[in-house]
Parts: sequence; C-alpha cells; structure tokens
Amino acid sequence: METFGESTATAAPPVAELHLHIEGTLQPELIFALAERNGIQLPYADLDELRALYEFTDLQSFLNLYYANMAVLQTEQDFADLTRAYLARAAAGGVRHVEVMMDPQAHVSRGIALETCVNGVASALTTSEEEFGVSSLLIAAFLRDMSEESALDVLEQLLAMDAPIAGIGLDSAEVGNPPSKFERLYRRAEEAGLHRIAHAGEEGPASYVYEALDLLGVERIDHGIRCMEDSVLVDRLVAEQIPLTVCPLSNVRLRAVDTLADHPLPAMLAAGLNVSVNSDDPAYFGGYVDDNFAQLVAVHELSARDRARLASNSVRSSFAGEARKAELLAEVAEWEKAAGA
Repeated sequence: METFGESTATAAPPVAELHLHIEGTLQPELIFALAERNGIQLPYADLDELRALYEFTDLQSFLNLYYANMAVLQTEQDFADLTRAYLARAAAGGVRHVEVMMDPQAHVSRGIALETCVNGVASALTTSEEEFGVSSLLIAAFLRDMSEESALDVLEQLLAMDAPIAGIGLDSAEVGNPPSKFERLYRRAEEAGLHRIAHAGEEGPASYVYEALDLLGVERIDHGIRCMEDSVLVDRLVAEQIPLTVCPLSNVRLRAVDTLADHPLPAMLAAGLNVSVNSDDPAYFGGYVDDNFAQLVAVHELSARDRARLASNSVRSSFAGEARKAELLAEVAEWEKAAGA
C-alpha cells in the first residue's frame, strides 16, 4: 500500500502509467555504463556532450538520437537492467501499474534477436510487483515509418514464440504514416486476442484519431491532443470515454505545444475527456510521471481533486485485471482523502 508522508500539495497520486517506451527510459549514465560493458565506442566524449543533444526541434530530431542510443542494448541483461532501472524510478514516483511499450523492430533491424529484447524486458516485468510493488504488462509497439509487412512479420514471430505481450501499439514518426497503413496488422492482433492502442493526434492531425478508432479498432489513443481541433471528435471521445494517454512534458520538449502553459490538458479535463498523465520517454523529455504532475501543479495549479481524477482515469483505462483496478482505485481514494480534496 502506498504511503502518503509527502505533502499532497504537489505530490503525484498513485497512478497507472499507460504511455511509456522502455527504450525512452535509457538514461545517459546507463548508456555509458552499457557501452563500456559491451565494448561499444560512443560518439559522445562524455555525459555533458550527450546531454547537450537533448534539445529537440521536433519528433524526428528526437527519434534520431533515440534510435542511435539503442546501440548499447545488446544482451538480455542489458534489457533487463534498463527495465529494472525504470521500475525503481517509477515506483518512487507513485507508479503502481505500468503498461510498457517496446519497439521490437528497432532491435531486430540492428541485428538483435527478437528473443533477446523480449526476454530481457519480460524477465524484469515478471518480478515487477514482487520487487517494486508495480504490476505490469508488455506491449509490442510497431514503427509506423516501416512497412506493414515488416510489422506483420514481427508480430507473427512474437505469436509463434508465445511472447508475453498483452497488446500492440503504433509509434514513431506520425506525419505521413496514417493509421490506415496498418489495418491488416491490427486485424491480425484482434484475431490473436491482443489489446490494441496507437499513437494518433500528436504531430499528426485529428483525422488520424478517427482512423485509429474506426480502421484499427483501438481501445486507447496515445497522445490525442489534436482532438481539441475537432469539436465533433471531442464529443465522440467524451461520449465513448476513449482513453487518451497524454504526455505533457513530452509534448513541450518535441514542440507539439510551445510551453506547458499552452498545453491543452486542463481544457481536455474540463471537457470531460478521459485523459491521464504519462511520461512517454522520460530520460529524453525531462521527467517521469511525478515530474509531469509537479510541473502541471506549478504551471496550471492542478488541484488534488484533478490529480486524483487523472489517476483514477489511468487505472480504469488500463488493461489490468478488475481486482487490481479495484485495489489501485482504493489507493487513489485514500490519497485524495489525505489531500483533503
């Protein structure tokens, strides 16, 4: 059970993190440690030189560094260490359940066996609740700037090896790669009984959200902030309570919004949208879930009641079992009571 010794004036509530790329938790210090372990010569002289590259102008400038840094992930132990480092930090910030996305194509395409990356991450997730008090699920996210055939091939390999995945997602460069490009992939995932989510409406237009819902049959939209440009879409999302996994610090760092003060999250919450707060790629975007909450409180004066609502939304929008959801919702209620909301 979560304890509530920290002042709730700025504290993050216990949450489910639903929008998290495990490769995006690769901290600079771990990059250098894994490079040394694996005998890899990095193109950066030191930590300061690497950190200087974290000023992004758009999604693609981030992706270039994100994929380059993956070179240090070589063995199952590397992937397990990466995952455990995230779980330890997330647990300290109030995360109680996480649905981890990983990009298998990004590893297979650089010569890493599918079993290596999957088994490495899964080995850490298997003991996540026992070690960190964080229940977890694994989602295979496919790269939308690669072909659907590539995605289908990797999905079939995952199914053949009985990989412990709960669902599939769709990420990477959004512009020019609409959800409609992946209809067969999502039909196959549905046939296999997998949950289905997709990034839409971050850099891409609101129409991508429609496509993800109507053509891919997704249960959850990652990002979705550009839905606010389409009032009909907002009405539908509210009526159907489609989860939107919003990542405020990510949106600012990737220039999807200019500043946190400009972020639509408060307006989305006020409109009745089913939004939650997530960190996306916290090693690159300036913060984990608790950092996102702290900055939202500082900039938008987000109340404890609002934070509890966001936390409850995250739990209800998760793919956790009903018993786990009930347990976590009780923790959120306890946190809200302690906050005097």
